[in-house]
Amino acid sequence: MPLRVELKPFERIVIGESVIINSASRTCFLVDGEAPILREKDTISAETADTVAKRLYLCVQTMYLKNDPEPYRAACLGLLEELAREMPGDRDLTAAVAQLVSAGLLYKALKEIRKLTAREPKSPAVPLTEPLTV
Repeated sequence: MPLRVELKPFERIVIGESVIINSASRTCFLVDGEAPILREKDTISAETADTVAKRLYLCVQTMYLKNDPEPYRAACLGLLEELAREMPGDRDLTAAVAQLVSAGLLYKALKEIRKLTAREPKSPAVPLTEPLTV
């Protein structure tokens, strides 16, 4: 079943490793297939990944959009462990994210990580040493 996407003027959407930028008017289109899709508002960049939860989001986002999770799995597991130590009260949510990632349900994992980013303390994490690119 195709996904119906509506874009506001100049809104962006990421489909796989491509970015589609809308023109000056609203538009609507259908996407048929299995390509990973994220709206620009649901993406995070290496520059804005300034906390552990945001770095985890960036890692899982990259796994999802590149449709090749294996090269990023070790980094993801390390970030999950770091997040569990930093936010011990949210171990159940962290465990749910780990389970979703292990099952390959990366879009659902992103939705759960958004909850963690909202709860995370605002103190910045150690900056990325090697930026993940999308």
